Amino acid sequence: MPWIFLLIAGIMEWGWPMGLKFAWTDKGFQIWPAIFAVICILLSGFLLFLAQRDIPVGTAYAVWTGIGAVGTFVLGIIILGEPTQALRFVFLGFIIVGIVGLKLVSN
Repeated sequence: MPWIFLLIAGIMEWGWPMGLKFAWTDKGFQIWPAIFAVICILLSGFLLFLAQRDIPVGTAYAVWTGIGAVGTFVLGIIILGEPTQALRFVFLGFIIVGIVGLKLVSN
């Protein structure tokens, strides 16, 4: 169950940077995306808290931020049209290898 908590916490990490991105527009501050961001931050942190009861803190934190980084990277490309240069994917692959490696060496 702790790895499921950690996976969901990492997915919730996608929500707050996207929420913050949409909270400020050319029309000014938008409250609903900001509220969405705060909810994602709180849920993500709480689920990380639950996961860390059984997963070493360094492993949990690295996996949590890695899942957040990978997901936000992909959402940035899909939703925001961010660049898709090959080297960006190479370095993203390093993050994914790190996440998988940490999971494999954790008991």
